[in-house]
Amino acid sequence: MFDFILGAIVAGGLVGVLLLMFAENILPPIPSEVIMPLAGFAAAQGHLSFAGVVAAGTVGAVAGAYVWYLAGRRIPEAAFARWIDRHGRWLTLDTADLERSRAFFRRRGAVAVFAGRLIPGVRTLVSVPAGLMRMPGGVFFVATTLGTALWTALLAATGYVLEHEYRRVEAWLDPVSTAVVALLVGAYLFRALRRRRS
Repeated sequence: MFDFILGAIVAGGLVGVLLLMFAENILPPIPSEVIMPLAGFAAAQGHLSFAGVVAAGTVGAVAGAYVWYLAGRRIPEAAFARWIDRHGRWLTLDTADLERSRAFFRRRGAVAVFAGRLIPGVRTLVSVPAGLMRMPGGVFFVATTLGTALWTALLAATGYVLEHEYRRVEAWLDPVSTAVVALLVGAYLFRALRRRRS
């Protein structure tokens, strides 16, 4: 995957970075933890500008996030509430949780989206509830853009600074990503078991 992504970045330039980051948000198995450090590495080698790499990565990722946000917005609220009422036990949700989520997104939605863009395994997923909870498009755009810009800049900077040692970024982030996913799965199982007992 490293060779494929590096080849796409060198051949496609900033457009290649943009398209890869867009795809990363649509198809999560393509990791930004590999794309952006490699783009930073390409910038350090003089193939691309660092500012251009960050801008292209941010635009691509925000565009991909918007696809999921709009998908969430297209689901009618009443239909989603009926689905939660009927099948919510699989997600450990009920209509009361839905109302709490709406209230949370009204008060803290921008913070949740901003922070979610910085968390491996959550970056793509956070766009869907933002759409489902009818977060205003402007608020979603600003929070997503700021969080994404920070994330892409950090990853690109590590690739730029480390240059040939950029593979260390993935080696460090892989266990962090795994730990976050394991924590989310553990929280889900705990919630599911507690709900079943009650």
